[in-house]
Amino acid sequence: MDALPHSGPPGCPLVGVAATYMPRLSEFSFEPGLVAAVDQHAATVRDALVPLVPAPRRPGTGSREEPYGMVRREDLADYVLGFTDWLSETDWSEPVGYDFATLRLTAVCWLIREHDLLAD
Repeated sequence: MDALPHSGPPGCPLVGVAATYMPRLSEFSFEPGLVAAVDQHAATVRDALVPLVPAPRRPGTGSREEPYGMVRREDLADYVLGFTDWLSETDWSEPVGYDFATLRLTAVCWLIREHDLLAD
């Protein structure tokens, strides 16, 4: 699914993030390191938003936990509001390349796309 910048509920902060950072996902085919970095950021955000439950144990493995459920639009929108508020407080401005914030916002776009969060 390719989320369009005008998709999603009115006033949802994910719409603006998608409009600005979703095009960066097209750079994945040119920069394999970018894929890995965005994947790590997406996992961090997902883990912060989705509760963990014990995973089934296999012989010879220790106990593990894995995410339960999917990322919800409301939760990701709240996360984005807090993150962008923090960026505003620090007077962050988008660099030409990638920094922590652009990787995190690109990861948010990856989650929006993967979980179809701008669908009506």
